[in-house]
Amino acid sequence: MMATLVLGTPPPELAALLERRRVAGIERLDEVWQGVRHMIPAPSLEHARIATQLTFLLGAPARDSGLLLAMHEFNLGESEHDFRVPDGGLHRPGAAGVWLPTAAIVVEILSPGDETWQKLPFYGAHGVDEVLIVDPESRTVTWLALGDGEYEPVVRSGLIALGPAEVAATLEWP
Repeated sequence: MMATLVLGTPPPELAALLERRRVAGIERLDEVWQGVRHMIPAPSLEHARIATQLTFLLGAPARDSGLLLAMHEFNLGESEHDFRVPDGGLHRPGAAGVWLPTAAIVVEILSPGDETWQKLPFYGAHGVDEVLIVDPESRTVTWLALGDGEYEPVVRSGLIALGPAEVAATLEWP
């Protein structure tokens, strides 16, 4: 995959592309990394099936821990100038609005060519305690916890009664 950066006034073709994405509703997946737009393609059916399963798997443990499950994209960041759009997350009570400064747990479902692993420093800087990464292609689940400014793999979440092995064993992989 090759990145393209357009300096100066965007050409009309780019404005038309952005408008088509807006009309189709897929620009809601786009992210802005320090002022640079990252256009994210719509997820596959396999991606959606994993997200649906995670809704059921994470629901009860989240509720038992007093966290709010939102297995849908949301804007993690302070404003439209620098934000990421994870596939879902678990939030502490009181989280609300369009721009969420943090999350207890961020959920990322890998898609071909996505930038999940490059998001980790941003998530760490925003105090996201844990990151759950599901890779449908390799059928693996990685659970990371923030400690000393870095994410490290864990065998069990420190926030909910669940771990990556349980998630991987329960998922009906595409």
